[in-house]
Amino acid sequence: MAATIKYDEVEAGQEIPAVEYQVRRVNLVMYAGASGDFNPIHWNERFAKSVGLPDVIAHGMFTMAEAGRFLTDWAGDPAAVVDYGVRFSSMVVVPDDENGATLVVSGVIEEKLEDKRVVVTLTAKSGDSRVLSKARAVVQLA
Repeated sequence: MAATIKYDEVEAGQEIPAVEYQVRRVNLVMYAGASGDFNPIHWNERFAKSVGLPDVIAHGMFTMAEAGRFLTDWAGDPAAVVDYGVRFSSMVVVPDDENGATLVVSGVIEEKLEDKRVVVTLTAKSGDSRVLSKARAVVQLA
């Protein structure tokens, strides 16, 4: 599989349109099973509130993974992401209803590098809160 975005067709400063991801409690339970992180703040509302949280919160790594999915979907190839890092700056609070929370991820091509690689800066927000900061990736394009 190879990236479908062509290096010659992108420019520094170009925006990658935002994508919305719904985060429901069931997603957190599935992620807990896959990751082995069964901390009750990610699935038990009573426990989360007892430790001072507003409600159940998404795993930070789940949030990072969704932003990674944004990159791989955009590039067209999971192997195209050659470097990726974030800092966690806020929580994704996930209410117990049919909508859950909405995570909105967008990006900007910050720089074009050699060898058909680009640096992408990501923005990830839940409501008015920026949940990832210093979110950057290097992506290998076609």
